[in-house]
Amino acid sequence: MHTVSEWISTGHLPSAEVVQALVLEAHQRYAPVREGKVADYIPALAAAAAEQFGICVAGCGGQLIEAGDSRASFSIQSISKPFQFALICQAIGEDEARDKLGVNSTGLPFNSVLAVERSSEGLSNPMVNAGAIAATSLAPGSTPEQKWAFIQAGFSRFAGRPLEVDEQVYSSELATNRRNAGIASLLSAQQRLWWDPEEATDLYTRQCSLRVTSADLAVMAATLANGGRQPITGEQVIDAIHCQHVLAVMVTAGLYETSGDWLYATGLPGKSGVAGGMITVAPGKGGLATYAPPLDEAGNSVRGQLTARFLSETLGLNLFASRPESHQ
Repeated sequence: MHTVSEWISTGHLPSAEVVQALVLEAHQRYAPVREGKVADYIPALAAAAAEQFGICVAGCGGQLIEAGDSRASFSIQSISKPFQFALICQAIGEDEARDKLGVNSTGLPFNSVLAVERSSEGLSNPMVNAGAIAATSLAPGSTPEQKWAFIQAGFSRFAGRPLEVDEQVYSSELATNRRNAGIASLLSAQQRLWWDPEEATDLYTRQCSLRVTSADLAVMAATLANGGRQPITGEQVIDAIHCQHVLAVMVTAGLYETSGDWLYATGLPGKSGVAGGMITVAPGKGGLATYAPPLDEAGNSVRGQLTARFLSETLGLNLFASRPESHQ
């Protein structure tokens, strides 16, 4: 177990008035964008209203700044992955989590089987389906019910309120889940799964079906930005050391094969979900979450990416941005 250095990323968001004005401007700028397509490979997601668009910024001090459909609910989907990884790091330690799951980017789509097959050890990372299913299998508990209780309680602590499963989405995903079931079987054959493959797939599917809002996700992202402390409830959800490891994997793999383009544009850790949600984390400052269902070909929200890039630039969030030191 490592300790956290006293030298950490610090900073603050601009004033609430400035953030509010820029959030509203982002909503006005990108609400008319009609590029992308709503996910339809999960039937329950195909019914999403393409025009819905919500933005929420949550500061590490607990302030929420919102625009549009920020309280519209949707399933968390792949945005669950960094939070599940965080909970597993807390449960078994970050070193064991890395050894069992891997942390290197695959450079392949989120549901790639090839990524598992081409790894000599069956490792990928917790931001793609294979690594995420493996992470879910590591949830503490000797029964599926105990494991699910750990997962649901952990996610609810991140959100600061009880999160429930969208049963329609859950049923719809179970009926179309053959690829994830195949990935779980392959992981089990490579001894990279720590629970029954069918039950691990079911738990992962249920986890992805938790219903959230942009406001929930912004607060959850802000918890990762705030050293693991939930900015509204004040609860220490995970130890600070785990946040830096979760954010590191988000940087390299949060947007799958387009993670490099994302980092080039925003300079921030991010994660997307096929229901149209997206989170961005500015360490020491706060979290941004958006909801806009139409996706690009890689499965990332079109308006979510535009919003994150705009707010990263205008709010000064890019981790790699610097100014020359002035010399007198």
